[in-house]
Amino acid sequence: MEQAAKERLHELAQFLKTRRARISPEQAGLPTEGRRRTPGLRRAEVAQLSGISVDWYTWLEQARDIQVSAQVLECIARTLRLDDNERSHLFLLASQSLPAERTPAESVIPPTLQRFLDQQEASPALVTDPRLDIVAWNPLATEIYGNYGAMSARDRNAVWRTFMSPYVRQLLRENWESHARHRLASFRANYGKYPGDPWWMAFIEELNQASEEFRAWWPQHHVMSGPEGQKINYHPTAGLLIFDQISFQVTNAPHLTVTINVPANDDTIAKVKKLQSRAGGEKKRQPIV
Repeated sequence: MEQAAKERLHELAQFLKTRRARISPEQAGLPTEGRRRTPGLRRAEVAQLSGISVDWYTWLEQARDIQVSAQVLECIARTLRLDDNERSHLFLLASQSLPAERTPAESVIPPTLQRFLDQQEASPALVTDPRLDIVAWNPLATEIYGNYGAMSARDRNAVWRTFMSPYVRQLLRENWESHARHRLASFRANYGKYPGDPWWMAFIEELNQASEEFRAWWPQHHVMSGPEGQKINYHPTAGLLIFDQISFQVTNAPHLTVTINVPANDDTIAKVKKLQSRAGGEKKRQPIV
C-alpha cells in the first residue's frame, strides 16, 4: 500500500476514535451502566447504532484497507453527530475512489488580485493557499499583522505564526486560544486532501516538536472551514481594533483564499486611518505562491 493511502486510513481511524469519544451513551439514547473506563461510546455501540457489524467498524478504527460505501458512512456520520465539515472530512478520508490532491505548483499571484488587495485601503486583506501560507497581502495588513515581506517562508505560514509568534499572542490576548483552535481546524480540514504529502508530514512534525499546544490539540481531529467571524486585535500603537471577517476563493485560482477584515465600528475606522498614513501607499513586493 502506498504511503499516502496508509496515512489516509490512519487519519480516518484517529478521526473516528476522537468523534466516538465525545458522544456519551445518554446522548446516543443508550442506557447508562455506571462508570466507564473510557469516555464516549464503545465501538460495539457505534456499530449497533449505525446498523453495521462490530468487526466492520473495528476494522475502520484499525486503519484496515477496506472499501466503505457512502450509505455506511452516512450512518456512521449520523451516529457520531458529525456536522457538515466533519461529514465532508469523513467522506474525504474514507473514499478510496478519491486520490489525494496534489499541492498546486508555485505560481505568481495574479496582478489583478494584488491590485484588488491594495484597493482595500481601510481593510487589512490577505491571501492564503491550502497550506495556509500567506502568499499575498495589502500594506495595511503589514501594519497590523506584521511585515510579511521581511519574513521567512516558514514564518509566513498562518498556522506556524499563530502558534510560534509572541507578537500574534499579544495581538490576540484572551482570544488567542479560540483563534488558534480555529486556525488549526482549518489546517486539519485542508490536510485531509493531502495525506502523506511530504511537505505536510514534515511541517506537522516540526510544529509538533515546537509547540506544546499544537502537540495537545492536533490529535483531537477538529475540522472547520470558513472565516472566524468577528476578530478582536490589540495593536501595540493603535489599541483595540475590531473587524468583521469575510473570505472567498479566487475564481481563476480556486486554491487561493482571500480574507478581508472589515472595520466593525467607527472607532476602528478612525484608528485604521491613522495606520494608513504609516502604510502610505507603500507597495509590497509581489509574493510567490
